[in-house]
Amino acid sequence: LRNAMVNRKTGKFSMEVKKTVDKGKRVLVMTNDYYYTDIKGTPFSLGVALSRGHGKYFFRGNVTVEEGLHDLEHPDVSLADEWSYCNTDLHPEHRHLSQLEAIKLYLKGKEPLLQCDKELIQEVLFDAVVSAPIEAYWTSLALNKSENSDKGVEVAFLGTRTGLSRINLFVGAEQLTNQDFLKAGDKENIFNADHFPLWYRRAAEQIPGSFVYSIPFSTGAVNKSNVVTASTSIQLLDERKSPVVAAVGIQMKLEFFQRKFWTASRQCASLDGKCSISCDDETVNCYLIDNNGFILVSEDYTQTGDFFGEVEGAVMNKLLTMGSFKRITLYDYQAMCRANKESSDGAHGLLDPYNAFLAAVKWIMTEFVLFLVEFNLCSWWHSDMTAKAQKLKQTLEPCDTEYPAFVSERTIKETSGNIACEDCSKSFVIQQIPSSNLFMVVVDSSCLCESVAPITMAPIEIRYNESLKCERLKAQKIRRRPESCHGFHPEENARECGGAPSLQAKMVLILFPLLLMLFSR
Repeated sequence: LRNAMVNRKTGKFSMEVKKTVDKGKRVLVMTNDYYYTDIKGTPFSLGVALSRGHGKYFFRGNVTVEEGLHDLEHPDVSLADEWSYCNTDLHPEHRHLSQLEAIKLYLKGKEPLLQCDKELIQEVLFDAVVSAPIEAYWTSLALNKSENSDKGVEVAFLGTRTGLSRINLFVGAEQLTNQDFLKAGDKENIFNADHFPLWYRRAAEQIPGSFVYSIPFSTGAVNKSNVVTASTSIQLLDERKSPVVAAVGIQMKLEFFQRKFWTASRQCASLDGKCSISCDDETVNCYLIDNNGFILVSEDYTQTGDFFGEVEGAVMNKLLTMGSFKRITLYDYQAMCRANKESSDGAHGLLDPYNAFLAAVKWIMTEFVLFLVEFNLCSWWHSDMTAKAQKLKQTLEPCDTEYPAFVSERTIKETSGNIACEDCSKSFVIQQIPSSNLFMVVVDSSCLCESVAPITMAPIEIRYNESLKCERLKAQKIRRRPESCHGFHPEENARECGGAPSLQAKMVLILFPLLLMLFSR
């Protein structure tokens, strides 16, 4: 793709790509369609990537402007403000308008100078009309106390392919567990200029009709891993094309979600009406993990959000061997690695002219004094107090790293196995929860199997030997020089270029440290 664009060709092709999300901890495997061509009269080429899952096809319906404006003006409706429904940069009087305000003025005919995308606005109006009934449904749920008596579900949301969003709060804004969700600062979960929200993209890549559950990872001192987000895509199914038109979901308290899981895990039936074994038994450990191997529910609540391989390394290693999960190696060619460097406190960071001059004067004076007298002045001058202290200093240097990501195999619904450890056998069973990206894992807790090391997701620095460095130099990416070169411009004043004030040291400033040193002795 890069070579074709550098060579200014026109064409298209498809490719399976891996997209990292959630700070590189998750990976989406998707198929993209690429279109590229050169821009005439310029040295540039243009490329467009469309995700086949939710970016290529769209559905367009017809509604009247009156209907669309009525539902578009609902207070719970918002549009992707970074998208260009209308060009508000052409005229200064339009720059203060939001995209929603610009659309309203354009449809009402009050701003004839506004230039807007008619087709996109027509799609937005259709989405606003079709999605309007969901507001009444959410309201009925909020009023029905039996459905949400403990206020476990806090937010319901909907996003369409045209950038329209609807949000409904089931609790007060000040009571939200995750105050940042769907706000302007939450770049991953709102419509941006370069991507759809994360809950939209993950739902679009799942099997239609299934829900994607996840917990946001903690960032710094802010703990966000106390909520669960669930979303599913809305897809129009026919024999030819299946466009994803929207995604809908909720965010709930983690404690509420965990309580639902433990209640469901105890509801099993057998011949005698009692479970032969349950998660309450001390002989087993129960986990609920997602399709990337992160723990949502565990008997040890501190493990929430951890990678399953770090907690049960032997079981995760067996799942990888059996094919239930697969490892995807990712690379970061712009990483920063810590390096230990030896430094000296007694050395100057930069050998500037003043230090060089003082060092020379000090040496001359030492030789002169030693020539005149021979007593303890020499030992005093070269005392141990001037010894240099060596220490290791940690610095950050550019490097290449590799790190793993993990994805479950969708076709495997249930599997079990035994792991031979040093003095015991560890058994486990894993089962996919229908219509979701979740797996329930039950592990024998009596066998610790400590001989198998945990599987971590920590990045590892790639250290190149001389042969690998040579191969990388041979495989440098192609480049294409511009067809014309502009080394100067007739209106440019060359005398203004390259001029820099010279540094001149005053004699008084040079002699002052010397005099001060002599009198201090």
